[in-house]
Amino acid sequence: MSQEVKVIAIKDLVLWTENPRDPIDETATDQSVVNRALQDPKKWALDKLAKEMGGHYDYSELPTVVYKNGKPVVFDGNRRVILGKIKLGLVVAEAIEISKLPNFELTIPCNVCSEDIAIQNIYRKHSETGSWGMLERDIFSHKYRKKPKTPFLLLEEATGLISSNKHLNKRFVRDEIFNEEGLRKLGFLVGVDGLETRHSPEDSKSILSDMSNKVKDNVISTRKRRGEVVDVLEPGSQKIIDSNKKNPPRKLKGSTAPQIPNVPAPKQSKRTALSKSDMFGGLLFLKYGDVSDIYRDIKDLYFYYDSNRSKLSDKFVSLLRMSLRLLCEAAAAEGGFKIDKYVLKYFAPAKALLTTDQKTSLSSFNVTEASIVQLLQTGAHNYSSSKSEEQMIALSIVLGKILTLSHGKS
Repeated sequence: MSQEVKVIAIKDLVLWTENPRDPIDETATDQSVVNRALQDPKKWALDKLAKEMGGHYDYSELPTVVYKNGKPVVFDGNRRVILGKIKLGLVVAEAIEISKLPNFELTIPCNVCSEDIAIQNIYRKHSETGSWGMLERDIFSHKYRKKPKTPFLLLEEATGLISSNKHLNKRFVRDEIFNEEGLRKLGFLVGVDGLETRHSPEDSKSILSDMSNKVKDNVISTRKRRGEVVDVLEPGSQKIIDSNKKNPPRKLKGSTAPQIPNVPAPKQSKRTALSKSDMFGGLLFLKYGDVSDIYRDIKDLYFYYDSNRSKLSDKFVSLLRMSLRLLCEAAAAEGGFKIDKYVLKYFAPAKALLTTDQKTSLSSFNVTEASIVQLLQTGAHNYSSSKSEEQMIALSIVLGKILTLSHGKS
């Protein structure tokens, strides 16, 4: 089969949850995909699309569909199909006014083709029109076109920096700052198993945060100080790079980004322990304010604990657990929420952004949507259960994603 037009019932169409527009959990339902779209209205722009479509669905724009395991999966045109599912009452979207949506028939014509052709068509369409950023292009090229991971993508996998700072998701940054040469100047190297660094976790975070701010403030751009990757940084950052330049490289750990799978990998055994690099799931880049300050203090407190375990009692972990509760209270208060409402509002979308290993860790230590509020409450008291370092880290992992959703730098 090459390509052919087939009429398919909208209710049977399956939304493609791995679309680079917004990668989420591959096991998510259509409702989960719709929920994710509604949580990021600027990115998905459903209201704008509905207005552009007018009073009826335009048959000249056909969804691209690939049959997988007997089901018609929408590879391109998910936004249009979402509007159809909302209009027909197949999914719930309280934020969308149904009366303002175009009229949809129960069935629509679709361009049904092989996966290879769908991938070619999608890449041509989105890469040329600019509807995807550089990160989405790199994800798609690696995952579906079998291209090597770019240094830009390796950086995202290791830190979540690009997805947390949208101003970095542009060609200039990818090709001239976070390319292999630019990263080398900053003290980061492309290794066999991923990105490596000559810096400590805190130094790595400081340098990357500094560069992010320089791009955001247009200190370096296509018109200003082009090529001065190190010279544009603060003197403190330059000093760190210079003092660490002879350090042996080590893997940059602490991924906060969704896992980007390529070829099928061997299944790993259930995780039974967490390492210190997993605190908050890695580096967070939060908006300036109290929440960011508390987060950084907790991170520093944990590094102090990890470096002085022999001098401290096992009750010290309880202090860290209590600090997570304090951090949640501060974040909730800024959003006008009580702590339980705040956590439950963001838990599901935050979990959807975790890697498979991180989700396994949450499950292993009973951190669920039903238990997380109670676990945070328990951490505010000197209960023996609050001494579990592994459960404390598991809590911090999902909390890291919650904070990124509510207080991440835009």
